[in-house]
Amino acid sequence: MQTFNELNVFILFIQKCGFSELYSWQRQRNTKNEFCLHDGPPYANGDPHVGHALNKILKDITNRFHMMRGYKVHYVPGWDCHGLPIELKALSELKETQNLSPMEIRQRAKEFAERAIEKQKSAFIRWGIMADWANCYRTFDRKYEAKQLSIFHKMYDKGYIYQDYKPVFWSPSANTALAEAELEYNQQHVSRSVYIKFPLLKTPPKLASVIAGCSTVGLLIWTTQPWTIPANQAICYMPDSDYSIVKCANTGECYILAANRVESTAAILDTQFEVISTCKGVDLENGSCAHPTITGKESPFLPANHVTMAKGTGLVHTAPAHGVEDYSVASHHQLPMDCLVDEGGFFTEAAGPELQNKAVLEEGNEAVIQMLQAAKSLLKEEKCVHSYPYDWRTKKPVIIRASKQWFVNTANIKVTAQELLKKVKFIPASAVNRMLEMLDRRTYWCISRQRSWGVPIPVFYHKTTGESLINSEIIENVIKIVEQHGSDAWWTLPVEQLLPRKIAAKVDSHDVLDYVQGQDVLDIWFDSGTSWAHVLEGADQRADLYLEGKDQLGGWFQSSLLTSVATRKKAPYKTLVVHGFTLGEKGEKMSKSIGNVVDPDVVINGGQDHSKEPPYGADVLRWWVAESNVFTDVLIGPAVLSAAKDDINKLRNTLRFILGNMADFNPETDSIPSSEMYVIDQYMLHLLQDYAKKVTEAYKEYDYGKVIRLLQAFHTRDLSNFYFSIIKDRLYCEEEKDPKRRSCQTALVEALDVVVRSFAPILPHLAEEVFQFLPYKKESESVFRSGWINTNSVWKKPGLEEVVEAACAMRDSFLGSIAGKNALEHEVVIVIDPGLLFELMETLQSEESSSVSQLNEIMMASQTTLLSELPIEMATDEKIIKGTFLINLEGGDIREESSYKVIVLPAAKAKCLRCRKYTADSPLSLCPRCTEVMAGK
Repeated sequence: MQTFNELNVFILFIQKCGFSELYSWQRQRNTKNEFCLHDGPPYANGDPHVGHALNKILKDITNRFHMMRGYKVHYVPGWDCHGLPIELKALSELKETQNLSPMEIRQRAKEFAERAIEKQKSAFIRWGIMADWANCYRTFDRKYEAKQLSIFHKMYDKGYIYQDYKPVFWSPSANTALAEAELEYNQQHVSRSVYIKFPLLKTPPKLASVIAGCSTVGLLIWTTQPWTIPANQAICYMPDSDYSIVKCANTGECYILAANRVESTAAILDTQFEVISTCKGVDLENGSCAHPTITGKESPFLPANHVTMAKGTGLVHTAPAHGVEDYSVASHHQLPMDCLVDEGGFFTEAAGPELQNKAVLEEGNEAVIQMLQAAKSLLKEEKCVHSYPYDWRTKKPVIIRASKQWFVNTANIKVTAQELLKKVKFIPASAVNRMLEMLDRRTYWCISRQRSWGVPIPVFYHKTTGESLINSEIIENVIKIVEQHGSDAWWTLPVEQLLPRKIAAKVDSHDVLDYVQGQDVLDIWFDSGTSWAHVLEGADQRADLYLEGKDQLGGWFQSSLLTSVATRKKAPYKTLVVHGFTLGEKGEKMSKSIGNVVDPDVVINGGQDHSKEPPYGADVLRWWVAESNVFTDVLIGPAVLSAAKDDINKLRNTLRFILGNMADFNPETDSIPSSEMYVIDQYMLHLLQDYAKKVTEAYKEYDYGKVIRLLQAFHTRDLSNFYFSIIKDRLYCEEEKDPKRRSCQTALVEALDVVVRSFAPILPHLAEEVFQFLPYKKESESVFRSGWINTNSVWKKPGLEEVVEAACAMRDSFLGSIAGKNALEHEVVIVIDPGLLFELMETLQSEESSSVSQLNEIMMASQTTLLSELPIEMATDEKIIKGTFLINLEGGDIREESSYKVIVLPAAKAKCLRCRKYTADSPLSLCPRCTEVMAGK
C-alpha cells in the first residue's frame, strides 16, 4: 500500500464508485429485498456539528451494511426548513427588521435555510454518506407542503384538529406558542418563591364553630410564580387530605394549611404553629377568600386532584390562564380565564396601572411582590433553585399563557398509538417505556405558531367578529394552490383566490372580502412529523427504521407516530434506534466558553495549526462514531480522536502485512483447497467463519461498538499476534510456489476479504483503498458492489480447535519458560502419554523430530521432538514444564484430560543465515531446507 492520502482516495472513490452513483446503482439492482431508513430531517439553521456526524454516520453504516447484504436501500436525506430559529438567524443578518413584511421575512428565511442546507450537504457527502442526493426533501418544497396540508386535512376531517382558548407554553422571547418538544429544562433556574396569605372572606359552613374564636384567618399559599397572583380565580384543596387550622405564635393570626405541611411551613416562616383543629379538605367546601391584591375580588375554595402534599402548603393558588390543571378546574367550575399577559410577556392594561407594560418574569414579578407586601399578605420570600422550562431555541425561560390556538386532540389518538408502539422494536429496549410515558402525559398538541416562516394553517377570520372559517373544501382549495405555487401564495394571493366565493357561500352568508387569512403557521414538529407521507414509498408507507437521538422520543418519533396513527391507524416505522448526545471527552456539555467544541470539519481537514489540530480524515470520524456506545451519551475530544487514529493505523498495519505477501499470488490459480491446507491455516478459516457470523449479528443489532471490538480482537489477537507470527517462516523462507506457502497465502486472501468487508460499512475509504491495491483481479471496482462476507461452510471445523489450542497450550508453556529470550535459540521436547492428545499432536508432526513440521511451526522453536515417554537421560524435574489439557470433541461426547511435559533445550545446531533457525550444520551455511529452496532458484 502506498502512502495514505485520504483526500486522494476520496476523489478516487467519487470517480470510481461515487456515493450518488453507488446509490443509484444499488437502486437499479434486480432484487425484491428493500430496506428503508427514513431520515429525520436536521434543522437547516447552521453549520454541521458532531451531533450531525454521529447521526448521519450511524445511518450510513446501517445503509451500507444492508446494501452489501443485497438489499435495495431507500434513503432520501431531508431538512427541516421552517420555524423561528431560522427566521431569527436570517433577520439577525439585517440592520433593519422592524418594517419587514411577512413575505420579506419568508424570503430571507428561505435563503438562509438554502445556504445552511448546501453547507450541511457538502459536509455529509465528505463524511462518506451514501444517499439519494439528487432527490433530497426539504420541508419548504411546495409538494412537501401540499402533502403536509393533506395530512392536516385528513386529521381535521376526522375531528382531531380543533381551535380553543387554552393555556400553552409560551415563549416571550419569541412571541409564540411552543409544544412540549420545543422545551428544554434548566435544572439551575432560580425563581422567587413566596408564601402568601389569602384573607378568609366566606367561612366554610363546616368550620364556622372552629373559626369563630379566631380574630383573623388566612389561607397559606406557596408559589414560585408571584406574577400569576393577579390572575388568581380560586384556591384548590385535596378533598380527602387532612387540613389544620393553626395559630401563629408570632402574629396571633390563624392560618389554614395541610396538616402534614404544618411543621415544615412553620420552620420556613421561622415561627411556631399551635394546632387548633383538624378537618378534611372536603370541609373547606363553600368557603372563599379575598384576593390579596385586587380589592373586592373573591376567590372560591374548590376541590382538585392535582393538589400535592409533597411541597408547599397543600393549598394551590389557581390561575386558569397560566396552568393546565388550573384551566381544567376553571373549565369544570366555569371560572373566568382572562389572560393579563400579552404575547411579549408583559402585563396588559387589564392588569392595572401598577403592572401594565411590565415584563412578568422581571420587573412585573417584583411589582407583584411589592403589592403583596403592601397588602401585608407576603409572609416570606426566598430563592428557589428548580427545574424550569426554557425555549430550546432562544434559551430563555417560558411561561404558561392562555391564548387561542389550534390543537391536535392527542387524547383520542394516544391509546391506539401506545398499543401500536408496543409492537415497534426499540433499540435499546428501555426507550419504549420512556416514549410511552411521554405519550401518556400528552393530552393535546398545540400546532399553531405566531410566526411568518412556515406552512400556513388554512383558516380565515372575520374582520369584525374574529370568527374562524374553515372546512374541508376550503382546505382542499388551499392544498391545490400550495401544490402549484407553494405556501408563499397564502401571503401573495388575494383572499378571493384563496377563499372562492362559491366555497364560502356554502357555509357563510358574509362576503369573502369580509375575511382575512389567518397569520398562524404550523408547528415545525407537524412539518417534520408528516415526512413519512411525502418520502416513504409503496402502499404500506412504513420505514424499516427511524434512527435518531434520544430527544426525538418526545419529538419527531412522537409527531410522526401521532400523524400516522390519526390518519391511517398504523406506525410509520418498524424499528426505532435511539442514540445519545455528544459530550466533551470528560463527559461535560460542549461549550464555546469552555473551549471543548469539536468541529467535524477540523477533525477531517485539520485546524490552522496542524500540530495542535491534525487532519484525521473522515474515517477517523466514522471510527469514533462506530466504536462509541451510542446508546448512551458519546464522548469526543483530542484524546478520543487520537486514539481512534491509532486504532485505524494498527488495522492498516495488519492489512499492509497481508497485501505485502500477496504480490505473487493469484487466488484463481494458486489457491489451495481447504482440505489440503495446513492445519493452522484451516484453523484460521474456522476462526474467520466464527468472526464473520458474530460481526454480522452485531451489525443486525445496530451494535457497531461490538463490531469494532470484534474487529480489533480479531485483527490484533488472532491475526497479528497469533497467526502472522506463526506463518512468517513459511511465507518468507519456503519456495515461492510451494503448496505449504500457497496454503497460508490462501488463508491470508480469505482473511483479507472477510476483514475488509466486515469494516467496509464503517471505514469505506480504507476499504476502497485496500480494494484498489489488491494485486489480483477482482469482480468489481468497488467493494460495495461485490456483496457481503461470503464464507464457506466447510471452513467450520470445531475439531481443529482442540488440535491447535492444545498445541498452543504447550507453546505457551514453552514461551513462558524463556520469557524475553529468542524462541529460535531453543529446541523443545514434548512428552505425552499414549492417548487422544498424543494422536492429535501426531496429525501436526508424524516424524519424531522436525524443524519444518506444523507442530514446530506453532511452537516457534528451531526443532520440536514429539515423544510418548520421557527419555531416560532427561528424567529430571528441573528441566520439565508440566501441564494438562482437556480435550472436548463431538460437542462434549468425547472428553479426555491429558497431561503433557515440555522440555526446553538450547538449540544444538548453528544459526541459518537465511531463515535464522538454529538448524544449520555450521555458522556459515544454510539449513537443509533453505539450501534446497535456494538450489531451486
